[in-house]
Amino acid sequence: MEDFIRFITDPQNLLSLGVGVLVFATVLTLLSSMTGGVKLDKRMKAVSERRDDLKRRSRAALAAGGGPGGLRHTDEGFKKRVVDRLNLTKLLEDPKVADQMAQAGFRGPRPLTTFYFFRFASPFIFLIVAAFYMFVIKVVDWPTMNRVTLCFAAAVAGFYAPNLYLHNRISKRRTSIMQAFPDALDLLLICVEAGMSIEAAITKVSQEIGASSIDLAEELSLLSAELSYLPDRRMAYENLGKRTNHPGVKGVVTAMTQAEVYGTPLSTALRVMAKENRELRLSAAEKKAAALPAQLTVPMILFFLPVLFIVILGPAILNVIDMMKNGG
Repeated sequence: MEDFIRFITDPQNLLSLGVGVLVFATVLTLLSSMTGGVKLDKRMKAVSERRDDLKRRSRAALAAGGGPGGLRHTDEGFKKRVVDRLNLTKLLEDPKVADQMAQAGFRGPRPLTTFYFFRFASPFIFLIVAAFYMFVIKVVDWPTMNRVTLCFAAAVAGFYAPNLYLHNRISKRRTSIMQAFPDALDLLLICVEAGMSIEAAITKVSQEIGASSIDLAEELSLLSAELSYLPDRRMAYENLGKRTNHPGVKGVVTAMTQAEVYGTPLSTALRVMAKENRELRLSAAEKKAAALPAQLTVPMILFFLPVLFIVILGPAILNVIDMMKNGG
């Protein structure tokens, strides 16, 4: 046990462990980018199977089950029992969490149950880990009050950790969707002008756009599925806007809904919205480029300027030292 504690507390071992984790994450990232096509095939196959299952259900059964708001799944297991036993859905109730889960790509009650479970368990996990390092291993020789404060701070961080993960997942998914969304609108415009129906065009675009954004391909496949079984096509478009929660997508949803209701040419609306979304993507890139100098200020002060001063002033300082030695 002492050898294990000595191994954990050794800074060299911790540094080696951190380097190993970073190398593993880098290799995993490279492999995930190389196997993107496999993930796309699996996710598209799952959506296709779910669409076929939904088509077999009657609309009356869907309405009786709580409304055709999306794809429905069942949830059973240990986490579900814990959430139900402690009534965490009311204790940690958040009216926005269901929409946020859909925006992050998690659908059905199971991810929602998992979120509530970890939001309840994470503070205790973080507290136990911090207490183990502070009181058992004693990594830092601090007063007891400081250690207790750090443990409670870790518990608070654990409470907000699931929310931070969810917001990070939403941001990454929205970025992936919006980077490929203007190209998807161009493809959709070509398909519509070629004489394809909107359902066939969306299905075709979802198959073609997967190489650029798997998330967008999945959303378009879900849109095609909901257009097939929802009683009102407007609901399918509105669900797409809720799942993405982006002004560009909501504008396209509004334009497509108006085309459905008033019979306006869909190709004209798609052409205008493709141009607007392309301008939104360009403005977002310009905004990032404009913020880059301010973001580089602190790294330049911390890393570049000291090295620059050493290179410039180092020889002069050495010459002064040599002159003082010779003079002395």
